[in-house]
Amino acid sequence: MKLASRLTAIATMALPGAASTASAAVDFAKDIQPILENNCVSCHREGHVKGGVRLDTFKQATTTGDNGPALVPGKAAKSPMYTTLVLPDDDDLLMPPKKKGGPLPKETAELMRTWIEEGANWPENLTLVSKKKEETTKVDETQLVADIHARVTANSPALAEKEMTPYSEKIAGTEVTFDLVTIPSGKFKMGSPESEAGRNADEGPQHTVEIAPFWMGKCEVTWNEFELFMYPTEEKRIRASRKVDPKLNDLTDASSRPTQPYVEMSFGMGKDGFPAISMTQHAANKYCEWLTAKTGHFYRLPTEAEWEYAARAGTTTAYFWGDDASQIDDYCWWANNSEGKYQKVGRKKPNPWGLHDILGNVIEWTLDQYSPETYASSAASNPWVKSTKPYPHVARGGSWDDDSAEKLRIAARRFSDPDWKIQDPQFPKSIWYHTDAQFLGFRVVRPLKTPSPEEMQKYWNSGVERD
Repeated sequence: MKLASRLTAIATMALPGAASTASAAVDFAKDIQPILENNCVSCHREGHVKGGVRLDTFKQATTTGDNGPALVPGKAAKSPMYTTLVLPDDDDLLMPPKKKGGPLPKETAELMRTWIEEGANWPENLTLVSKKKEETTKVDETQLVADIHARVTANSPALAEKEMTPYSEKIAGTEVTFDLVTIPSGKFKMGSPESEAGRNADEGPQHTVEIAPFWMGKCEVTWNEFELFMYPTEEKRIRASRKVDPKLNDLTDASSRPTQPYVEMSFGMGKDGFPAISMTQHAANKYCEWLTAKTGHFYRLPTEAEWEYAARAGTTTAYFWGDDASQIDDYCWWANNSEGKYQKVGRKKPNPWGLHDILGNVIEWTLDQYSPETYASSAASNPWVKSTKPYPHVARGGSWDDDSAEKLRIAARRFSDPDWKIQDPQFPKSIWYHTDAQFLGFRVVRPLKTPSPEEMQKYWNSGVERD
């Protein structure tokens, strides 16, 4: 199922003109409010009423406009709030105009249409405010990391490797949990032999690498986890009914959080139990920083070497079950069985070390800068190719969208590209979202040894997040 089909599926999930219901496909706060506040309200609010239209309240949106109301619930074709989004690029009535970032992506317009057809649910008495697309709160990152490090050292006593066991982690202030498995220390041959079917030149030369022990997420990070970070207002609402140390809240609230997305980020593929997708490496890194503050355990992305070591789980074949791809459906979601979308995590058989979906479902971010020559000069112990430029960075594992089993081989390498956010209407491009990479996610690792504050800061802040 292609993106257009998935958006059509969203549109049919609720009857046109329906009022707010629990089954509505489009969430106003998460999906529509950011579109309006980032693109529309600056010119259509109290004191700024272009075309006689105000869009800061439901009442004003449904009653104001020189040529009739901007919003007609249940009737997108009669709502200028939608129809002006889909005008030709050179039309004077295009909203927002080109000089303000228009036209918006087709997916955004389709999301607006779906919301209106559902009945245009808008929380009572909510007044929207104009926001910049990239709002940031300046914090002293060095001090913040030092404070997070102090929390980690207080909550993570030193352990010997033999004391490591799998565990479940609860995110403070919520009922959301995720599981981690132990990855023992060891050595392995990274890359693929020249004889491996489907091998690419950047997978060699094979070289022996030593890896320190760590824990790794049993599954890919899900929307249940990631949206707590992605939507701070919603996260604060959830934790309000639970006893959380105010100092911890101050710490986690100081962490950088994503700007509101301009499209519905699951693209109709599902959220509860499904992998979070389309975040930049920067967003994944900052999630790890926030998660560390929340839990008191140090989390980060895996290095490319750690990822391959964990995926191999002591095996040396193209796939962890062997060289023959015939068993792929037992372990992986890929184009031949995914029905054109990602699937809930943990439903396929795991690899020998207990990792589900390490191949397939979504490709997974690593910490490393990509280079086709990396392996020729790779460090022998715990290698990490630190970032020096925005592109390309390494993602591994293959995805639901890959139609060749060879792309899901353990050694296969994928790398980021500016086209992953080609439809982003913002300038400069968002540092948080790769909206065109709906096959991209991540999982977290926790090394046995807690790094220094200086090392933590390097893991979470590449410094090259802007295009």
